[in-house]
Amino acid sequence: MLFRSGHSDVMLGVLVTNEKYWVPVRRAVADYGYCVSADDCYLALRGFRTIGVRMRQQMANAITVARWLESHAEVKRVLFPALESHPGHAIWKRDFQGAASLFSLVLNGANKPQVTAFVNALKLFGIGSSWGGYESLVTAPNIAPLRTATRWADDGAVIRLHIGLDDPQDLIADLTQAFACMSATK
Repeated sequence: MLFRSGHSDVMLGVLVTNEKYWVPVRRAVADYGYCVSADDCYLALRGFRTIGVRMRQQMANAITVARWLESHAEVKRVLFPALESHPGHAIWKRDFQGAASLFSLVLNGANKPQVTAFVNALKLFGIGSSWGGYESLVTAPNIAPLRTATRWADDGAVIRLHIGLDDPQDLIADLTQAFACMSATK
């Protein structure tokens, strides 16, 4: 399990093993000198103080942005179980009390230069695949070769968004101008 502090300044992890693998794992930890510094612990604890309020706000921001994206002509579908339109929403609602602020969208037939133009046009989104911090991030992964359990059947490009603590209306305005840049690219 990995934990990001929420301030994007430290990442800690926990390795869980059973009795069979405990000795080799413990030996590797000792050999490589893996340990957490006092400063890293301080930064992680500082992040825990605001995790509740950050997660609630980022979930609200993500739902606002995702709902807006659902209605956009360039978006084929939004992959976010917290949305009522998602096929897995009933299961999500049954099993969860909230949502993270990480989701993907599938574009309507955008080609690689258009996806590149979209990502490059964004001003408020950093390019990155992390999540859990306060900042909004974007990536454009190539999903098909990564799938192993099932085949990726969608023909649209995928954009992965992490919605941070930015005002959702500012993010929507940024996405709007990025869609305009994407549409202007042939």
